[in-house]
Amino acid sequence: MDLRDYLRVLRRRWAWLAVVMALCVGGAVAATALATPVYRATAQLFISIGAQSDVADLAQGSSFTFRQVTTYADMVTAPVVLEPVIDSLGLQETSEALASRISTAVPRDTVLINIDVRGTDPAESARIANGVAEQFTRTIAELEQPDSGGASPVKASVIRPAREPGTPVSPNPTRNLALGLSLGLMLGVAVAVLRDVLDTRITAPTDLQRITDRPLIGGLAFDRDAVRNPLMVHAGDYSPRAEAFRAVRTNLQFIDAAEQPRVLLFTSTLPGEGKSTTAANLALTLAAAGVPVCVVEADLRRPRTLEYMGLENSAGLTSVLIGQADLDDVLQPYGDHLMALGAGPIPPNPSELLGGPSMRELLAELRDRFEYVVIDSPPLLPVTDAAVLSKIVDGTIVVVGSGIVHRHQLTQTLATLEGVGAKVLGLLMNRLPANPTHTYGYYEAYSPVSTTAQPRRQRRERRERAWFGRV
Repeated sequence: MDLRDYLRVLRRRWAWLAVVMALCVGGAVAATALATPVYRATAQLFISIGAQSDVADLAQGSSFTFRQVTTYADMVTAPVVLEPVIDSLGLQETSEALASRISTAVPRDTVLINIDVRGTDPAESARIANGVAEQFTRTIAELEQPDSGGASPVKASVIRPAREPGTPVSPNPTRNLALGLSLGLMLGVAVAVLRDVLDTRITAPTDLQRITDRPLIGGLAFDRDAVRNPLMVHAGDYSPRAEAFRAVRTNLQFIDAAEQPRVLLFTSTLPGEGKSTTAANLALTLAAAGVPVCVVEADLRRPRTLEYMGLENSAGLTSVLIGQADLDDVLQPYGDHLMALGAGPIPPNPSELLGGPSMRELLAELRDRFEYVVIDSPPLLPVTDAAVLSKIVDGTIVVVGSGIVHRHQLTQTLATLEGVGAKVLGLLMNRLPANPTHTYGYYEAYSPVSTTAQPRRQRRERRERAWFGRV
């Protein structure tokens, strides 16, 4: 994956990124609010050697101090130092527990020792730091005392007593929030990428490129109004959906231009991908170009096309196939240049009826009488009707519902069509998310201005010209 792929994933899975970041930031805020404040008090010691008689002794003493100061820093948390402090301050903890709260540090190139004591009580932390520092000065004098007696040559002095801290060192709200944001961003990106990898649904044209090299005939944006008005293409319709169908009509003219497929079968992988409305609207779009078109309702299990058109479906395709009616008796006009052939009575054996010689003869007659024959068939995975029909038409178009079908299901559909020798003209994506940045998002901005809107716009333009004239 390159940078554009990651950006595409983040754009598609931004909700996961937002949720993970919100959880991490919320966790950081909750941890900060619930954490017990911890204070730190610091006392500072200075290690020195007693008075020297000459420069050489002074240099030797200074070298000794530099070598030993790290050892002295480690001795601060020894029981020999801490146990007297516990007794003098009356602390209710062991020397090991107290040592875990104490840390020492030696600033670089110095003979200073910083003693840090952490605790939930700021006053107690300061008392312990000062007590440890004072006790260390006595302990080091005892340990470094010569065997012959006399004063210790090594001296530890408290040069900066600990003061009661006013603000806690933990929790740190700024640091915790920054960590929460950083962790949320990293985990959010990881979750978004993982979710995209594990999600096998086809949601964009780029997903089709992973599984097939079949051409993409077009893309239709999801329209909520299509449920109430499935047939929305007419001569004066300049909606994005109508323009998308016109683009599909144009693309069909250039697919296999040498043989000019005219009998087109529309199918899908699963129910609910919008193949029936797509076939009906495309038939209307082809008829709007002034050529005779016939739409055939070959879905003999769940016919919907004539229901969308508001036409009678008591007799239709099945009536012609079994010889109960002539073709002219069941063809119904719908608008200009479009005829509809409904499914008719539902038969008990749709696959056998559609694959019989009567269907071949009917399609041959329709091909002679119409410029285009658009056939709506059932989805491929549940039943085999579309596979049977695909062998006797000029070409098959597979409608792919965005967010409905998975990659392995579409792969199985294409394999089924390839197995029966069907000629797949291409794929048509439906229910794409409406995105203003896509091509069809510009249709509304470039659509013709209605006559009712023209006077309003003209008045606005006159007001603007008058305003700028005064300025």
